[in-house]
Amino acid sequence: MILGIGTDICDVRRIEATLARKGDRFAEKVLGPNEMKVFHFRRAKVESRGVRYLATRFSAKEAFSKAIGTGIRMPMTWRSCEILNLPSGQPYIQLHGALADWFKARGLQAHVTVTDESDYAASFVVVETTHTP
Repeated sequence: MILGIGTDICDVRRIEATLARKGDRFAEKVLGPNEMKVFHFRRAKVESRGVRYLATRFSAKEAFSKAIGTGIRMPMTWRSCEILNLPSGQPYIQLHGALADWFKARGLQAHVTVTDESDYAASFVVVETTHTP
């Protein structure tokens, strides 16, 4: 049964401007350790690919926080929720710490999709309960 749905659109130019102002501190606030590795790798190859990666992760975490109904407040934190990719490229959500415990205790499962174009990144998250009534 679907518990929540979240969607978000993010202006990539806003993320780019924030990175220009705050440097990597902004990326370090939003991205988990596995995401940071991908961010640095993509950014080293092509700056705009790194920025778009950060924008899609920012958007997906906003969408996830809406789907679970907490917003960005405990147990949801930016770094406790990572949006990673399977070898096929399919994105998935990896949770850590208190958020992972909270999510598991409720028997929840999440599905995520992300997309980006030159100026915008968007994401959609569906959270469902795996418990049967």
